[in-house]
Amino acid sequence: MDVLTMKNVSKSFGSNKIIKDLSLSIPTGSVYGFIGQNGAGKTTTMKMITGMLSVDSGDIYVEGERVAFGKNKTNRYVGYLPDVPEFYSYMTAYEYLMLCGSITGMPKMETKKRACDLLDMVGLENNKKRIKGFSRGMKQRLGVAQALLHKPRLLICDEPTSALDPLGRRELLDIIVSLKGETTVLFSTHILEDVEKVCDHIAILNKGKILLSGTLDEIKTSGEGQKQSLEELYLSMIVEDEQ
Repeated sequence: MDVLTMKNVSKSFGSNKIIKDLSLSIPTGSVYGFIGQNGAGKTTTMKMITGMLSVDSGDIYVEGERVAFGKNKTNRYVGYLPDVPEFYSYMTAYEYLMLCGSITGMPKMETKKRACDLLDMVGLENNKKRIKGFSRGMKQRLGVAQALLHKPRLLICDEPTSALDPLGRRELLDIIVSLKGETTVLFSTHILEDVEKVCDHIAILNKGKILLSGTLDEIKTSGEGQKQSLEELYLSMIVEDEQ
């Protein structure tokens, strides 16, 4: 079963059509790379998946349940990491996760165990700093922990590595790889190197429409059976679409 299905989804802001009849399926257990330039429509798509934006037409299903604008029923299946996560800067990472658990109604002992396990996973288990003293990479890792607190079936990461230094990028990508087999990950980015490191399925988005989707191996193999780099394929498809 696919954890996420989008059928003929379109979205406009005024006269500007951002998403154009987009259809997409994400297999359970995959790390799915959602590739596109800035402005291609990646963030808009992700906000529609979480119900933060309405669709103009089409349908979105998470775990077989239809997503409805402004309602959070399907979000019990979803964890969301925005490109710039925000926190209460005066708290420690542990205090923040305990607050999140309390807000969502998780039992205190369950939240405590889950928070400790997740902080260990993201390398913040012994960090007593206030969040205001965290680096950008540390905040992204805390964002992953927060998004995974309720054990979502789908983790959505919106450009999680775009502003990180090389060490921060590697740390975050290692965390995403470690989630394979536990949580399906939708990973939006314009950094093709990151996609090749962690993703097994991809979709190429340009001007609000999918140009190509499939497994990474399938997509990198041409009709003649010759392998090509993802960068070569991506650039050729964008150039062709612009003509």
